[in-house]
Amino acid sequence: METITNSEDTITFKRSHFYSVLVVLAFAVGILTGYVVWGRTSPQTQVAANDQPVVQAPAVTQAPQFTRYDIPADGFPGIGPADAPIVIVEFSDFQCPFCKRFYDETYQQLMDAYPGKIRFVYRHLPLTSIHPEAFPAAEASMCANEQNAFPQYHNKLFENQDKLGRDLYLQIAADLSLDTDSFEECLATGRYKDLVQQDSDFALNLGVQSTPTFFINGLAIVGAQPISAFKQVIDMELAGEIPK
Repeated sequence: METITNSEDTITFKRSHFYSVLVVLAFAVGILTGYVVWGRTSPQTQVAANDQPVVQAPAVTQAPQFTRYDIPADGFPGIGPADAPIVIVEFSDFQCPFCKRFYDETYQQLMDAYPGKIRFVYRHLPLTSIHPEAFPAAEASMCANEQNAFPQYHNKLFENQDKLGRDLYLQIAADLSLDTDSFEECLATGRYKDLVQQDSDFALNLGVQSTPTFFINGLAIVGAQPISAFKQVIDMELAGEIPK
C-alpha cells in the first residue's frame, strides 16, 4: 500500500475517530491477512482450530472489538446490485501500484466469488505528492461516469497505468465509443475537480492515510490484501457473526 508522507499531505489519526489502529486476523498457516479494526483496544488476534477469531490479552480473553464507520456509498460510481448485502467502498488512486495489484489479482475474483452479493463502490484518494497523474485520471473517470461508463473506464485506466496522461484519457473515451466532444469538454473545464477533492478530503479527515483502503459494510481493510482476507470478513458478515 502507498502512504502519504509529504509534509503537505501527512495526516495523523484523529483522536475522536481512532484510538488504536490494528487488529490482525492470522490464518492457521500463519499468514497475516491485514484485516484492520479501528477501536479503543487492540489485542492480538489469532484464528483457532475452528477458524473463529480468538483474542489474546494478558490474563483475560475478550471478544474482538469491531468498529464500523459510516462511509457513504450512494451516489458514487460502483458496480453490483444496489440492494447487495455487502457494500465495499474502496478509496483508491489510479496511479498507485498497490491499487493496480488489487485490481489485477483480487478484484474480479472477489466479484465472481459472491455473485449478486457485492456492491463495489469506488471513491477517490489521489496521492498527488507522489502520483502526478492520479488526480487527472480521477477526473477523467468521472467524466466517463457522466456517460455511464465508469466501470469500463476504471478497468482501462488500471490496465494502462504506465501510460496515464491526457492522450490516454481521450483514447480510452474513443475506444469505449463515448461522446468524445462532451468528454473532452468535461476534462477541459475541470467539471469534477471539486468532487474528487471532496472524496480525498473525506478520506483524509476520517484518518485514511494509504491506498488502497477498503470498508466492507463499514469495516476496514488496509492494503492490497489477498482474496482470503476479504472472504474471511465477508463470510463472517453474511453469517451475522460481526455485531452491527
